[in-house]
Amino acid sequence: MANTAQARKRARQAVARNKHNASIRSMLRTSIKRVREAIDAGDQAAANEVFSKTSSIIDRVADKNIIHKNKAARHKSRLATAIKAMAA
Repeated sequence: MANTAQARKRARQAVARNKHNASIRSMLRTSIKRVREAIDAGDQAAANEVFSKTSSIIDRVADKNIIHKNKAARHKSRLATAIKAMAA
């Protein structure tokens, strides 16, 4: 348990920040699943549209350091590759 007032405040802030970051990570995962669902459905137009929105979300989350920039790039690359493979 935190002994000083400062440590107690930092503990409270950590709990609030963790809750906020968890909701943002959840939003990220949901948007990635939406792209995957569009790809699995075989609808390339819908997949491209959803991918553009998801790409923006991925970049925003990476800018806030909730996920690493390399992880963001990896997600975007894999989704883009999957969409391009639909055309072939």
